[in-house]
Amino acid sequence: MESSSNPSSVRYNVVGSSAVASTSSSSFSPKKVVSYQLDATKSTPNMTVIREERGGSYGGQTVILDTGHATREIGRNNSMFDRNNSTSSVVRNPKAHRSPMKVARAARPSTTSIVRPMQPYDGPINEESPAVSQSDTSDDEECEGCPRERVVSNSSGSKDFCVRNMKLAAFGRREIELAEHELPGLMALRRKVKAEKPLRGARVVACVHLVAQYAVLIETLIDLGAEIRACACNVMSTQNEIASALAEAGVPVFAWRGQTEVDFWWCIDKVVCGDGWQPNMILDDGGDLTHWLAKKYPSILKECRGIVEESVTGAHRLHQIAKAGRLPIPAINLNECVTKSKFDNLYTTRESVIESLKRTTDMMIGGKQALVCGYGDVGKSCCKSLQTMGAHVTVSEVDPICALQACMDGFKIVKVSEVIRTIDLVITATGNKRVITRENMDRMKSGAVLCNMGHSDNEIDVASLKTPELIWERVRSQVDYVNWPDGRRLVLLAEGRVLNQNCSSLPSFVLSITCAAEVVALIELYSAPAGKYKNEVYLLPKRLGECPLYLTSYTYT
Repeated sequence: MESSSNPSSVRYNVVGSSAVASTSSSSFSPKKVVSYQLDATKSTPNMTVIREERGGSYGGQTVILDTGHATREIGRNNSMFDRNNSTSSVVRNPKAHRSPMKVARAARPSTTSIVRPMQPYDGPINEESPAVSQSDTSDDEECEGCPRERVVSNSSGSKDFCVRNMKLAAFGRREIELAEHELPGLMALRRKVKAEKPLRGARVVACVHLVAQYAVLIETLIDLGAEIRACACNVMSTQNEIASALAEAGVPVFAWRGQTEVDFWWCIDKVVCGDGWQPNMILDDGGDLTHWLAKKYPSILKECRGIVEESVTGAHRLHQIAKAGRLPIPAINLNECVTKSKFDNLYTTRESVIESLKRTTDMMIGGKQALVCGYGDVGKSCCKSLQTMGAHVTVSEVDPICALQACMDGFKIVKVSEVIRTIDLVITATGNKRVITRENMDRMKSGAVLCNMGHSDNEIDVASLKTPELIWERVRSQVDYVNWPDGRRLVLLAEGRVLNQNCSSLPSFVLSITCAAEVVALIELYSAPAGKYKNEVYLLPKRLGECPLYLTSYTYT
């Protein structure tokens, strides 16, 4: 920082690719907006100071710089914009490259300011331009461009995969090893039946969340004799380092964080159509893989021995197909099995929903008016967590049994339309479509937080928000401001997708039970004699469903 001889002056200089503010005591008014155009050096784009604020009695100062491809805030210590609590933060264009930035801090932090929407920058990218990752886990070392446009190989020379960055493989391997310790049931199952190879000859195509816990599941299936090709069931839940670690281990995996819809279906098609490879078992989460096979490759689907479906949405799809008499193979609905519904849905949600809210918004839960839509296993967990943190929780539920349960648990049952104007936080957890409509969102108060804990992204009518009169601002990874013309603002998390799958980690111990149950279900369908299962949707038999619980209990006693 360069000091000025004039005690009331503020000077802005460009140093390399970084803009620093030089200040001393000044008499600027609070939240005074000023604008300066700074000279560019070399390939660095022009930088514009778009807002300056002073922080009351502290005399702290905030300067926000717009570099054309990144919006930079200097001189404040607010974790809403910077998780590492440094004195600066950057909202960047994904094409920008990471490099350190030198920042000078003049005084104590100031009050909150609003970051203006980024302007596109089509000029040359400076290799030293300031940027940080928007991803919580995987994007620190992102390669520029779409992974589909690059052909890379692992250390064995295999090119049958598509991931973001193979340089993350070593880091991903350490995460997988860490997850193995917290997946006792799955690891015990692996050790118990590994020698028997019960899945020898099985060719499993998997569409799951590609995170550390499911990587252990994939490698368990391989140890039990199966061949497997895997893709992601959610465009934002993939951990890039985990996908890279699996690719390095020789697993044909097609997934990366931040896929487009075109990328998503391309990846599904690639796992189905391997060279000289045809699946005979399906492991699905959400029903998209099964839908794609039924639509594009019905002959391949008919040759499969069975489907294991994990989610409520996928199970609903299977029941609809079976009711119409169009289900060509047997399927197991794992979502309604006791091991999934009473453990994963309940305890995973209970521990991850608060973490997700804290990571994305840093909001104070206590005292907030919260509305939870749905009082199934996920809704119950959300209500319990919010109530424990001191929130005033109300419940919207159409099922009379679940509504009575909520009432007996001490929650007020309401209609969404009756309370939406006064609610600070809305969480959907129903598995149904358009639970929160545009009409509801038009009536929500400014600053209200809206998120989804149910499956997929259709519980909130996000598509209705993408209209010309509404302005979207990305203020943080997985956090968008949706601005109305009248000045109101809605805080939308994860673009309406599953909150905890996109914004937080998941408790490995609980997933151990679910993943072990998936392995048991695959073994059951694959090894079942012909005619044992008709072309219907089944629950996992109770004796098999309890197997992961015994394995987990045995490991910890």
